[in-house]
Amino acid sequence: MSLRKIIHIDMDAFYASVEQRDNPELRGKPLAVGYSEERGVVAAASYEARRFGVRSAMSSLKAKRLCPQLIFVRGRMDVYESVSRQIHEIFHDYTDVIEPLSLDEAFLDVTENKRNIALAVDIAREIKQRIREKLNLVASAGVSYNKFLAKIASDYRKPDGLCTIHPEQALDFIAQLPIESFWGVGPVTAKRMHFLGIHNGLQLRECSLEMLIAHFGKVGTLYYECARGTDDRPVESVRIRKSVGCERTLERDISLHSSVIIELYHVAVELVERLQEAEFTGNTLTLKIKFHDFSQITRSITQTQELSTLDCILPLAKELLKSVSYEQHPIRLIGLSVSNPKEEAEVQHGVWEQLSFEFSDWE
Repeated sequence: MSLRKIIHIDMDAFYASVEQRDNPELRGKPLAVGYSEERGVVAAASYEARRFGVRSAMSSLKAKRLCPQLIFVRGRMDVYESVSRQIHEIFHDYTDVIEPLSLDEAFLDVTENKRNIALAVDIAREIKQRIREKLNLVASAGVSYNKFLAKIASDYRKPDGLCTIHPEQALDFIAQLPIESFWGVGPVTAKRMHFLGIHNGLQLRECSLEMLIAHFGKVGTLYYECARGTDDRPVESVRIRKSVGCERTLERDISLHSSVIIELYHVAVELVERLQEAEFTGNTLTLKIKFHDFSQITRSITQTQELSTLDCILPLAKELLKSVSYEQHPIRLIGLSVSNPKEEAEVQHGVWEQLSFEFSDWE
């Protein structure tokens, strides 16, 4: 059986780069897309800003402390969506097997491609060049025989990177990867890995499947397989929406129970509106709370009935809130989401989700 040819394209500092492209006065300067107000959050940062440590999802106040000369601009989602469509038009010149992960990144399966180009790296190089010439933007690309390695490769030489991981190189490449580079390993999981003495891909590969499942549950199987360069997930050109959520950053931190209930009600009302607009149904409700110190927790509950009305969602949200201690730990942000749609049950291909930061959605 021949190996697949997978490309992962990731636009470099996409939102910020579009703003710098459209406004020459911003080029070469540290830029953040988002809100500069006291309660603001950075949605995206230019590479000039990243050199100071500014990152997406960081509070605007912290960003300005790190980089006093930081320039803030308001996001223009309609423009970013339009540019994303232009990028996908280029993708479709080579293949229709495209799995978008967000506006600025996607997987492409070019095992069989419209231009009969033998090498996937040549396709990736062409796509990068066409994006630069047509849109005046820069993309990084990773090429390999599965999605995990293609994703890792695209991050390896950013910005403006092009990296290929060949099958015979995969195990050596994975062995030296820091555990934080593995897709699906966030800060909390990385800390648990370090406690277990797992700091890189080689140490992860030395762990047994039973040990990883014991410590990480079902996702341990994925860690086990990725450490061995195995990832059979297909590039899915049709993606099922797996959740609908909304959140609001409060004008001030709150700890009074009545104030929290009022804010929770408003978020629940907005969630119901979004569910109706998306014609989405699910039976798992998740509450997200971010505290004044930016630490955050989530609580979830699953019901047999579909969650689509305020009468269903609000009582469950209040029940989840009971397990959150905030009297001495004021709340900065409240979010709710509905997930686990029934339509997903028969086509689930794994537990990883690539999340994008949207101005009015989940961080």
